[in-house]
Amino acid sequence: MKNLLKNTGLIVLFVGLFISCSDLSQKAEKKINELSSKTDKLDSLVNKELKKVNSLDSLISKEGAKVKRLDSLINKSTSKIDSIANTKINLLKNLNNK
Repeated sequence: MKNLLKNTGLIVLFVGLFISCSDLSQKAEKKINELSSKTDKLDSLVNKELKKVNSLDSLISKEGAKVKRLDSLINKSTSKIDSIANTKINLLKNLNNK
């Protein structure tokens, strides 16, 4: 009888232990799934923001190219204006010297 009570007690103890482990396993799995969901949402948000950054970078590159073209055009125009001005100044100097 004593052995039967001991055995029954051990069986109840082991069943309780297995049920407890199963519950912990389910809680851990639930937390892992929640973490995975949050990670996916964060990854999606990061990807959206990276697309925005890439778009902005592309826009900056295009505008930089425009600025370089305008700078080149301004330099050419300045050279032409300087050349015309120098020609006129030289003509005036020649007229004054005569």
